Amino acid sequence: MAISTTTHLNFRGDARAALEFYQSVFGGHLTVVAYGDFGMPKDLPDADKVVFGQVTAENGFSIMAYDVPGQAPAAAVPAATTRANGMTLTGERFFVSVRGETVEEIGPLWDGLADGADVIEKFGPSPWAPGFGMLTDRFGVTWILDVTAPYAG
Repeated sequence: MAISTTTHLNFRGDARAALEFYQSVFGGHLTVVAYGDFGMPKDLPDADKVVFGQVTAENGFSIMAYDVPGQAPAAAVPAATTRANGMTLTGERFFVSVRGETVEEIGPLWDGLADGADVIEKFGPSPWAPGFGMLTDRFGVTWILDVTAPYAG
């Protein structure tokens, strides 16, 4: 029996745009189903919002997302994530981690996610990996991208 995990992101109206952006970065197949597709009357405010969304790519990347219904209370906004003296300082409860075997594989993914992002630590060599970087994308999701190969430097 195999077990896998898929990050499931919660948005407040921009799940579709986020999923389309992630598909443009990682490739793969995009599935988006709106509340109205599941029977919600089309004239209600959330009918066009995403109840189920997913991007799956042949390289193993998978992410899910949906729009929290409008009547749900908003979560508190965490303090911005920063890096100082080799430490990550954050109030966030999670990061999305993407790992690959080479800088050539991960570098283009970094470039795609960095478009419109707040870069926390620029992608490049680190003491533990030939490639590491951290950013918060244009949708407020914080990503860590790194290369798993041993660092020889």
